[in-house]
This record gives sequence, structure tokens and C-alpha cells, in this order.
Amino acid sequence: MALPQPAHPSPPGAGSPLPSAGPGARPSPEARIRHNDYGTLRPAALGDWRPRLTVSVVIPAHNCQDALERTLAGLAAQSYPAHLTEVVVADDGSSPALHVPGLAPANTRIVRVPDGRWGRGWARQTGASAARGDIVHWVDSDMILDREHIEAHMRWHHLASYAVVLGDILFTPDGTAPTPQEVFAATGAGAAAELFAETAPHAYRVDVLAETRQLRDAGANAYRLHSGATTSVSAALLRAAGGLNTALTMGEDTDLGYRLAQAGAVFVPDAEARSWHLGSSTVMRREKEVHRHNWSLLSDLIPNLRWLRAHPRRTWLVPYAEVVVDACDASYEDVRASVDAALGGTLADVAVTLLGPWHDLTEERHPSLDDPMIDLRLVHNLYAHEPRVSFAAEVSPTSAPAPFRLTCPAGWVLGAGSLAELVRLAERDGHGLLYVALGENADGVETMRLERAAAFARASLVTGEPAPGAGHGGPVDAAVHELFGSFWVSAEEFGVTTAAEAEPLAGDPAKWRASAAKWRREAESRQREVESLRAEAERLRAEIDRLEGERPRGHLRGLIATARRQGKTG
Repeated sequence: MALPQPAHPSPPGAGSPLPSAGPGARPSPEARIRHNDYGTLRPAALGDWRPRLTVSVVIPAHNCQDALERTLAGLAAQSYPAHLTEVVVADDGSSPALHVPGLAPANTRIVRVPDGRWGRGWARQTGASAARGDIVHWVDSDMILDREHIEAHMRWHHLASYAVVLGDILFTPDGTAPTPQEVFAATGAGAAAELFAETAPHAYRVDVLAETRQLRDAGANAYRLHSGATTSVSAALLRAAGGLNTALTMGEDTDLGYRLAQAGAVFVPDAEARSWHLGSSTVMRREKEVHRHNWSLLSDLIPNLRWLRAHPRRTWLVPYAEVVVDACDASYEDVRASVDAALGGTLADVAVTLLGPWHDLTEERHPSLDDPMIDLRLVHNLYAHEPRVSFAAEVSPTSAPAPFRLTCPAGWVLGAGSLAELVRLAERDGHGLLYVALGENADGVETMRLERAAAFARASLVTGEPAPGAGHGGPVDAAVHELFGSFWVSAEEFGVTTAAEAEPLAGDPAKWRASAAKWRREAESRQREVESLRAEAERLRAEIDRLEGERPRGHLRGLIATARRQGKTG
């Protein structure tokens, strides 16, 4: 689906290039990880492997020369090979301008955020655009990294091209500030922890890791721990996700984490990638204010933060689900029935993409009623000014950043709660693909498909096959089933009908129609269960009577049997 994309600055041309890692040096796309359970990967022990990938450490910085010098001093003592490492400092309009101190990694350079631009989103993207490494490793300018920190990150990237690695962070008391020389000496000796008398973790992070088996059970929510303080991602995956949103001055790391998830990422926290944040973070000091600020922006950008979308009928920039309806060779009435039902359901943050040769609808003279393309023209007339409907010649490879896509054959109609219930099932069980069986046609079983963008992106990465763009079958579907699971449901079970059978949209609000349809289906299901139980009870009663008749009877049993027969006939 077409959505506004972040604006990216052009890469600056200065600086020494990193060496090529050579043939076969790209991370293998073959690692197959279910959901976010990275436990199948076996990273090498620190100091006991041979790296080949290059890494660009990107540091966004603003008016922080002293803090930057401590961070660079720690980076100068890293165990990861210096010839595979570069450091790019993105100066976000500092005055005076930042400079590279004497105690810094050899391949360190500073790039400036373009004039007239500012903020963390622009700084991070400016640094990423200038980076030349296979991996981009974000580090904040007030961090000190342990000697093996970068090495710990990089060993995962040698195993999976879609790994996003999260370093372990401890916070020091405010005012703690060792000198760059002390940082360099302690880090080089593997004793950086001794620089600080006391440290504390972030309680929220600790709780999430404990509740999710270190994110292995976090599923689609693993991205919520993505932080810019010390994370790393392949440059290719970063590009696939669209890079940084340069419009964001805060919350850009959460937004990027969400979009990396839609691009197929698996999030890996590494406790051996130790680091220290000098002083408390802004979130720790002003949590309510940070949330108040960020949630006003992230509500538009991250659909699965459902509590931020409490309004029943608002339109959001990124929808929760995209519904694709192919208008080619379909009647105006069938297309209208399918689209109106999708827009009128209880899942309000939905967008519809209509497929067809819309460019052929020219303004040249044509017969109004006998136009050979009249059905397409009527559809275009009807939805030309509906903001939730877009027109496309073909389906895009992915619905991202929308997390779900439903393909709906024209003439099939969603019930008021159908889409919400399908998405709820996919979210609850983590399915990557739901098939809705509609009926049989000449080509076999006609279906709707609910596709999870993250699942199809991951499947494309591990198979090397292009994303099918709401395609059917093939290796990508098989990989989605393997990594996320797929499931068949019936149209009747979820209230999906044909246009001829569907109830009119006019009348009660969608939520009441959805409730009525749901209760009606449940009542019918319960009635079938009651009838089944009644039939089983009759069968058991007959069996008991048969067995009673076959047993030898004494005088008392004979009297009882006679009384039962008389009771039935009396």
C-alpha cells in the first residue's frame, strides 16, 4: 500500500571506505527462526571465532563533546577487529561543531545533519546514510561499551541476516563521569565495570525479558524493547524497513523497531553485550512526559499499540489491516458490496486497495451508459474521494507498515465483525496466514487470505524468493507455515457471505450488527450441540434398555422391568 516514506539525506562522500568482506561474506539468509524464538541459533563464544562482516558504529550527537569523548575512548578499546570497524558521528547542529579527539578509533569521522534539519530522526538517518558497513550499530553519545560489546553483537549477525541485536544496559548514578583515559584503560583491560561503584538496570526492560524468556516468547511485541542506545541491524534490513523516520525528534527508535519487525526482523537481547549509560535516561527522569509526547505521534504510526486507538471512527496514517479487492472483471455491485462491508466493520482502522487498470480510464469522450469499462468507471466514481480507498494497477509486495492484509474476492462480503475476529485469531495464536474457505470454483477452493506482513517478509528472507504480493502457494507460503503457522477457517464461522446474502449496511451501528451476528452464530452452534447431545442420550437410553433386557432377572428385577414397560405405555 502506498504510504508516505521517510525523507533520507544523501550519503556524504568523505571518509575512508571499509574493506570489502569478500565473496560469501553476507550473512546467510538460511537460518529459520519461528516467531521470535532465536534459541535455535548457536552464537560463538566471545574471542573464539573469526569475524568477516564490517560494522559502522553510528552515534547521533548534539552539544556533547565531553560525553562523546568518553564514548569514543571505549570504542577505541573494542575487541572487534579495527579494520572491520568504522565510527560515524552524526553532529545534529552542535555549536561549536563536534570534533574527533585524539583518543578515538582510527576510522572515525563526523558528518553533519543537513542545514535546516534537526532532531534524533535526522541525526540517526544522516549517520546511517553515510555508513559503509554491512551492519549499522547504533550507540548513544553518553554510553560506555564493554570491551567485547561490538563483538557480542556481531556474532549474531554472522548467523542471521535479519537479527536485530539489543545490548544490555546498566545505568550509573547522575554525575558519574570517568575521564576518557580512564575509560580507555579500563575497557582495554576488560574491567569497564569497575569504573562505577553502583549501577541499576531499567526495571521495565528486566520485567519484559523475564516474562518472555528473554524475548523468545515475545512474538510480535518483541520490537518494543528496541532502543537506540545500543542496537545493531544489517544495513540491508534497515533499508528494507525504510530507514529512520526523519520527522521524529523522539520515539524514532520505537517506530524503527516496529517497521523492522514488519520487515521480518527477529530481536535478540544479549546479556554479554554489556554497556553503561552515564546517568539516568530521559525516560527514567520524565517518563509520563515522554509518553505524553511520543504517544501523540506513535498512535498514527504503530497500529498494534491498540490502546492508543480508542476512538471508534478516527482515520490513522498506518492502518491495522489493508483489504485488497480486485475490481478487474467484476461488477460494480459486487465490488461495492465488498468494499463497503470492509469499510463499515468494527475494525475501523482499515484501508482498501482496489486493483484495476485505472490508468485506462481517460477523460476522452466515451459513451456514458455503453462504455465497455463502465463498471470500473462507476467504482472509481464512487470511491475517488474516500480517503481510506486507494487505486492500484497491481498489488504491492507487502502491506507494511500495516501489519495485516486481507485479499477479498469481489462479491464476497465481510460481516461487521469478521475482519476484527480474523485479526484477533491471528494475533492470539501468532498465525502468519489464515485461509477463509469460501466455496469451490473451477480452480478449486476459493479463499480469502489474511496475511501477516512480518511473516511474509521473514519467509522471503529465508527462502530467497521475492514477496508474492498477496500471491498464492509456492515456497513463501510454505515457509510462512513453517515459521509462523497457517490455519484454515470457514466463511460461515466468521460471518462471511456473498453479496446476495449479506444484510444491508443501513440501520444499526456496525458494532450492534457484529454482536447480533456473533450471538446468532453462537446460538446456532449451541443448538447443534444440544441436538447432538439429545441424540446421544437417546442412543445411550436404548443401549441401557437393551442390556437390561438381556440380563437374567430375579423376581424383583422382573417386577421393575414390568413397571418400566407399563410406565412407558401408560
